[in-house]
Amino acid sequence: MIKDLNLIAALSKFQGNLNTQGNVRVDGQFIGDINATENITIGINGEIQGNIKGKNIFVSGKIIGDVIAKEKIVFEGKSLIRGDIKATTLIIDEGATFDGKISMTDNKSQTNPK
Repeated sequence: MIKDLNLIAALSKFQGNLNTQGNVRVDGQFIGDINATENITIGINGEIQGNIKGKNIFVSGKIIGDVIAKEKIVFEGKSLIRGDIKATTLIIDEGATFDGKISMTDNKSQTNPK
């Protein structure tokens, strides 16, 4: 089953906050916060000025704000991220620029402390 896809297309500009039960793809400019229960993808021309929270987050574009992923964050080669991040898994490709603090958590160890 494919979850709903919310798309901010290239050359589009959106200002406000987005809360969704589906996936989000940003190829234009988004000013505000995004909270998605599923995946968030920022295309190579996508730009976000705000905080984002989702299941898995894939970044090829630019984010100025904090990023929280329940599972994984991937910063691809030409991405630019300025803000703090929190995730269980973090992948930063060569060529990506990141300026902020990293907090990595293991959800399994948090639910079953020894």
